[in-house]
Amino acid sequence: MHNRFSILRFLFICMVLYPSVFLFAQEKPKEATWIWYPGDFEVWLSNKMQVRRTEREAVFPPLWQYYSPYSLVTFQTEVDIPEPDEIKIYSEGSFQLLLDGVQVYGQPKSLKITVGKHKISFKVYNQEVLPAIYIDGKYVKSDPSWKVTNEDKLWIDEAGKAQQSGTPWVPVGSWNFYSPENKPSGFKLTTKPLRAKKTEKIGAGELVDFGKETFGYIKIHGLKGKGKVALYYGESREEALDSAKCETLDHLSFDGKQPQTYTHNGSKAFRYVQVQADASVKYDSISMLYEYLPLDYRGAFKSSDEQLNKIWDVSAYTMHLTTREFFIDGIKRDRWVWSGDAYQSYLMNYYLFFDSASVERTLLALRGKEPVTAHINIIMDYSLYWFVGVYDYYLHTGDTKFIKTFYPRMKSLMEFCLKRRNTNGFLEPLEGDWVFIDWANGLPKTGEVSFEQMLLARSLEAMAVSAKIAGENEDQKQYQKLADDLKIKLFDVFWDKKENVMKHQRIDGKMQDIVTRYPNMFGIFFNYFNEEQKQSIKKKVLLNDNILKITTPYMRFYELEALCAMGEQNYVLKEMKNYWGGMLNEGATSFWEEYNPTKKGTEHLAMYGRPYGKSLCHAWGSSPIYLLGKYYLGVKPTAPGYSEYEIKPNLGGLQWMQGKVPTPNGEVELYCSTKEIKIKAAEGEGKLIFESSSKPKTNSGTITTLAKNKYQLIVQPNVEYKVSYKAI
Repeated sequence: MHNRFSILRFLFICMVLYPSVFLFAQEKPKEATWIWYPGDFEVWLSNKMQVRRTEREAVFPPLWQYYSPYSLVTFQTEVDIPEPDEIKIYSEGSFQLLLDGVQVYGQPKSLKITVGKHKISFKVYNQEVLPAIYIDGKYVKSDPSWKVTNEDKLWIDEAGKAQQSGTPWVPVGSWNFYSPENKPSGFKLTTKPLRAKKTEKIGAGELVDFGKETFGYIKIHGLKGKGKVALYYGESREEALDSAKCETLDHLSFDGKQPQTYTHNGSKAFRYVQVQADASVKYDSISMLYEYLPLDYRGAFKSSDEQLNKIWDVSAYTMHLTTREFFIDGIKRDRWVWSGDAYQSYLMNYYLFFDSASVERTLLALRGKEPVTAHINIIMDYSLYWFVGVYDYYLHTGDTKFIKTFYPRMKSLMEFCLKRRNTNGFLEPLEGDWVFIDWANGLPKTGEVSFEQMLLARSLEAMAVSAKIAGENEDQKQYQKLADDLKIKLFDVFWDKKENVMKHQRIDGKMQDIVTRYPNMFGIFFNYFNEEQKQSIKKKVLLNDNILKITTPYMRFYELEALCAMGEQNYVLKEMKNYWGGMLNEGATSFWEEYNPTKKGTEHLAMYGRPYGKSLCHAWGSSPIYLLGKYYLGVKPTAPGYSEYEIKPNLGGLQWMQGKVPTPNGEVELYCSTKEIKIKAAEGEGKLIFESSSKPKTNSGTITTLAKNKYQLIVQPNVEYKVSYKAI
């Protein structure tokens, strides 16, 4: 007892004499990072990235409006430091520095700050890239706690003191730029050298094969002489050999002064490269720098079906190739950020990388800045996917800061969408609006389309949740009422009570006798239909070959999800093996933009009226990652950030499967066979729900009966569960 009292007295004396030591120990300073106006880095980077697409050496920029970062912003923080500090100052742009409202003259590279409370303000100008700062001291560091404004209402009173009442402040933006040398404007993806797998002579030139779809920069080794070298790229052998019609190419000229190892500065997607050089130019070999975003493969899947395992692996590779500065559609074309494509990438990402930063960057790049003058990507449905993407981000990550920061941009985009409703309260395309839905011949897109109204209803529900998080309670009530009213109207107008299906389209008040898969399958996994309606749709629409078929992986994603949501995993497994397995049988090393099994040979390469117009590496071809993670391993969040989640394994005809599903702070690991289920999870409270024809047993926890042959086990973090059961 005496010893304990002596220790406490010693600690108290130390705290009085050396308070800064204890402050430092208890409140570890955050790491300094570059900071900027939120969303501006993403806007700037997407502008820069999306003009890199070329077709036969012509620049092919995006179709939609470009926004720009704010060129003048003000960063501010308030500190209370226990001892004097000296900060180092780094800036992207010229700046004005105010310390406690008093201007510090010049462009100082460092500044001494006295003990106590201070307000520090940097006004930074940069028209070329984006204004950003990096501040590093012992106590004062630029980090996410700083605020920023683009609308500084600062004025100077008669005493020379700065006043800032009425200035709107928002949290700064930042990413992973943790050193002064690692500037936002210098951001580049990672590269690594790769050798060709095979080289063969083609006339006077050669064809270089890298073995599979890839992306990066061509390197020429042992380069000597003066003259020209032509590079003809191809995702297929046929494309690379067709110098007259290949989609991408480069003509290089050398004056004899070039380095012996030359790296071309234009990135391309390819598997094959045809090289044709003048006789006056010699080289030894061709290699490449593979360019990629470093990511951990946190999700995993293996099963008793080797073809299915290959499908998952190729899906993961496809997904990684298209996960770059942002989630893009395809690496050959368009190399753009499309909201519909990106929405699927978000979902697949949650089951493979769980890289939240990539989702945030892409959402912000797509949204752009104010004012809103057109739909995202000029496509009506793509604006609506954006809202649903924000909600799904919150559900999977639990991150409320993103919504609180960008709620004003959510609201202004929704206001734009709502103003484009007709007098019936339905979205209908106005001049400049593109209704996409899917690439499908014979798909009507004019008038009031039920699919668009269903997406709008879901978007309004997402806005209601977001408004509540942002503390905008009146907005929350308004959006929820709009969503509820729209769903009632949707069923009143488009639901065919006789056929028990959702009709597709109404024009000038007249219902068209058209049924498509799109609104019917979305209504299933949005849970807008009751069980009787779902069963009718499954029979009359989803499993009906007379209904317009889907040929793109884009909408196959949703079609198969709807069937999985209704317990049709056995059927979906066969469809995955036929569809994605069909691409593998055609030699695919990544999955395609479109696949029609009835096509033959080089017909598979053509699209948009061009012989090689189809993308052979398209993000939306990776949907097996999502389907296998969510509906076979059966893991999904039921509360934000996986604080609660469900595990509902379904073998779908497999003998066994095992895998991992990433969560914000760990993984859910699962093994399932016809006799045993093993589970270990890192966080949250999970509910294992499964069916067994015999009474199951567990090594830990308590199994409860939900219904006949249906059981539940509560899964706690960091406990290994082994359940013996008999699959039905």
